Amino acid sequence: MNSKIIIEAIGYIGSALVLISFLMVSVYKLRVVNSIGSLFCVIYGLIIHAFPTVVMNVALIAINVYYLSKMLKPTEKNYDLVRVNGDEGLTGFIINHYKEDIAKCFPGISMNFKRANCGFVVCHEGKPVGVLLGELKNYDLDIMLDYSIPEYRDFSIGKFLMDNLAPEGIDRLIYRGADENHKEYLKKTGFEQKDGYYEKKL
Repeated sequence: MNSKIIIEAIGYIGSALVLISFLMVSVYKLRVVNSIGSLFCVIYGLIIHAFPTVVMNVALIAINVYYLSKMLKPTEKNYDLVRVNGDEGLTGFIINHYKEDIAKCFPGISMNFKRANCGFVVCHEGKPVGVLLGELKNYDLDIMLDYSIPEYRDFSIGKFLMDNLAPEGIDRLIYRGADENHKEYLKKTGFEQKDGYYEKKL
């Protein structure tokens, strides 16, 4: 393989990673993959002396690093936890408003939450930013939906929920849904993987 092919491959890999990043549901993963793609583009630009490309991608990396560092810092947001009745009222409105994003976040999810007998809406400065719905039995909450709107996917809502659900009469959380977009979230919020499901003791 000659050097020209290698150089072109670096450029194509960088461009592909940048494009792929925009297909990701998780903002955290988007920024990580976008940064890696931009780094390839910087290397490619330096090799072929395309300095405008280098400058643009260095700027993208800097922006991504800035926001990633903010995501990884302990949250300073003040949330409120509002207990709700299943998927009615405000909860139903949020689910309907974000139904396309919910379907994208949780591939194959059933949008029928009639079985949910326990629910919470997380608010930030009065704005609904997260929904937790499930079936509560004997202090165990079988989670049907744990959703945060895109602007708040920095794990802070999950941490807030884990710290505030025990006083609501919940001892254990169980999640049986799709995990392909949520393994990092489940890990960071303390869930343990069992045989076909995830569990978190509060």
